[in-house]
Amino acid sequence: MKHSCQHLCDRFQTAMSVLAKPWNGLIIATLEEGALRFGEIGERLDAISDRMLSSRLKELEALGLVERRVLPGPPVRVEYELTAAGRGFGEVAQAISRWGELLAESATRAGGAKGGPRAARPGPRAARPPGPAAKRARPRAAQPRKGP
Repeated sequence: MKHSCQHLCDRFQTAMSVLAKPWNGLIIATLEEGALRFGEIGERLDAISDRMLSSRLKELEALGLVERRVLPGPPVRVEYELTAAGRGFGEVAQAISRWGELLAESATRAGGAKGGPRAARPGPRAARPPGPAAKRARPRAAQPRKGP
């Protein structure tokens, strides 16, 4: 179901529908560094599963924000790069970072001089135990052995 707010611009709502999906903004911001292979993106976003990354990259490609390029081999390699429309996110990311600074300052002030409960909350990574992506990122030899 698509949400619509008549008092907001359609273009704003289109942009927000892209950013509202988990990982999209982080994937686009990661690709600001330049063309990256699938594994390189996964390493930089270590909590995302391969399945979710693949799904999001396909969606971003369909929206015209990401270009998938197959490089001839051997070995054949695939890399992802932002299109001109995708690179337009750079200014948005900078604005979001500035807003994030204001949010952090506001949370610190709201928590009081001692840091209060808001300032003491862990970030999203600290709040979550490592998921399947963390296991994927470890070399096979480093995985704990099961059994006696």
